[in-house]
Amino acid sequence: MSQPLLSLKRVNKSFGGRQRRNCVLSNINLDVQQGEFLAIVGFSGSGKTTLISLISGLQSPDSGQVALHGQPITGPGPERGVVFQNYSLLPWLTVFENILLAVDQVQPTWTREQKREHVERYLALVNLSAARNKRPSQLSGGMRQRVSVARALAMNPEVLLLDEPLSALDALTRATLQDEFLRIWEQERKTVVMITNHIDEALLLADRIVPLTPGPGATLGTSFVVDLPRPRDRKELNHDVRFQQLRSEITTYLLAQRRPTGATEEKKLTTVTDYAPIELPPRRRGIWAALSAG
Repeated sequence: MSQPLLSLKRVNKSFGGRQRRNCVLSNINLDVQQGEFLAIVGFSGSGKTTLISLISGLQSPDSGQVALHGQPITGPGPERGVVFQNYSLLPWLTVFENILLAVDQVQPTWTREQKREHVERYLALVNLSAARNKRPSQLSGGMRQRVSVARALAMNPEVLLLDEPLSALDALTRATLQDEFLRIWEQERKTVVMITNHIDEALLLADRIVPLTPGPGATLGTSFVVDLPRPRDRKELNHDVRFQQLRSEITTYLLAQRRPTGATEEKKLTTVTDYAPIELPPRRRGIWAALSAG
């Protein structure tokens, strides 16, 4: 196998003062290949966001190394695009301007016309061309998240980092955005590292799923290869024996790692895995498509 695009070797991260150190991540080892869609799943509070922050360069490990192309990551960079769960859009800028701001940072020598065409391309990719002149307050949560995705992709990163980007959305919007992520990944073939606590979501999207054990001192567990054929259809997956087997194996593995005091976390995990993709009746489908288009 070729050298991984992204690697983490013996990474540890703690917070707090010297007298009361809180170990969040312990002995994290991970290789991510070029073009791979990797999902990291785990309980709430296990350190998933801290892990994404280390890969993005927003935080530094206490020990160990996070590397891209074998070179240590020492801070944020345009080769790593991040989509946060809270959108992080500037409210006084339009959709177009929010994306243009990112393009200005990574392509300062481009002409105004080159930048405009580039932004328009990614607006079309996330189906937001008609909303280009709206401000974030005029958009639904799902549309704001599409803007955040378009902004990250417009920077043309080598790695797209998704920090639970759909967790704040209702079930129908979440399902729509999952399908959008699938479509965009198939077009762009970016390397993606996605953080989620939704096992069905990970199975729908990812090539490989790595559980993060409960903290403190969370570490990565056994990798599960998602050997489900692509393209994937959420309705068909519900009846796929291999899908059901993988879901059961991953859930069982995570629950076996829980701490004795993890009753709350167990409930959170089983709740999200009970979510089943649904098929809207034709009339409702038409209404939802219109709403999604803004």
